[in-house]
Order: sequence, then C-alpha cells, then structure tokens
Amino acid sequence: MECTDKTDIHKAFDGERLPPGQRETTAFPVLSKGDVPSWTPTTEFRAWGALDRERSWTLSEFRALPHETQRQDFHCVTGWSRLDCRFTGVPFTELAERLSIHDDVVSVTFHALDGYTTSLPLAECMREDVLFAWALDGEPLSGPHGGPLRVLTPHKYAYKGAKWVSGIAFRTEHERGYWERRGYSDSANPWAEDRYA
Repeated sequence: MECTDKTDIHKAFDGERLPPGQRETTAFPVLSKGDVPSWTPTTEFRAWGALDRERSWTLSEFRALPHETQRQDFHCVTGWSRLDCRFTGVPFTELAERLSIHDDVVSVTFHALDGYTTSLPLAECMREDVLFAWALDGEPLSGPHGGPLRVLTPHKYAYKGAKWVSGIAFRTEHERGYWERRGYSDSANPWAEDRYA
C-alpha cells in the first residue's frame, strides 16, 4: 500500500520536526493508565451524540472502510518522540463523511475500552492526519500499543490519541478527558510544550 508522508506537520506550527524538550528514540515505549483491556472480534466501534443517527461497525466492517497508510511522527508528553512510524487505518475525515454531524457540534470525545477518554475540537479532528489505526510498520497494532484500534493525533502529544478506542461522541460542549482532568494540558501542542495545564 502506498504511504502518504505526513512528517512535515511541524511546519504548520512554526517548529522543528523534533519538538522542544523531546528526544528521538527508535524504541516504542508503552505507557498506559492501566492494563490492556479485553476485546473480541464482535467488539463494535460506535459513533453517537449530536448526529442524525448513531452508527456502529464491527472491527471487520471498520477495517473494510477506505483506509490508507501514513508516515507520521509520534510525540509522547513524557519527552520521547518516535519518527517515521507507518500507521495504517481510517482517516477521521473518511468516517465523518459517513455521519450526519449536527452543525452545533464543537467537540469530539474519544472513548476507549478501558474507560479512558480524551477530547479534541471537531475542527482539529478534521485534519487529514488524524487516523484510526490498526497497523504499525506493516504489522497489526499490538495490545500494549493500543490494538485492535487506536486514534493518532500527530499534531498533539500522544495522550490525545486514545488506545483501544471503542467509539466517538460528538458533543455541543467541550469535555475534558482523563488526563486533562488530572492536570495535563487540553491543548497538548508539542511545539509550544503544552504539557500541563
């Protein structure tokens, strides 16, 4: 599959490719709030909230949606960055085209199988590089790294990309997520070092 290069995202933020305070690594450390949750092939991905109607897909149905491989950089709030990751999945914009989103939606909350949540303004979700991924570097995304499905937000610190994502809620008001309610920045801009509120 052709790979689209999204590693020049830093230019939109007037910064260097490696954000300030980050160190490059070829490893992919695992950081989570708890254990890897269980799931089965019948686990569904749901979209609900301020929509004309709710939608759901099994994992196999979700993976059958138009998808692509993107080369992205991955920035963790703890100070490491892994460059040139090849993630495969469904762009948020592709999913949004299949939903009748109400005009008053301002925010999207990502929900995970372990109860984790995080939110982004709808406008920031509509970037071409926000991806629901199930593969990394040509291999299925492992459980510790968020498989079977995780959100990628390469313009943010990685806690804005939920692991084990089970659904998205479209909201008319913004709601802070798990780490944001515990003192982490809601903007999470790596090039401004928005680590903490």
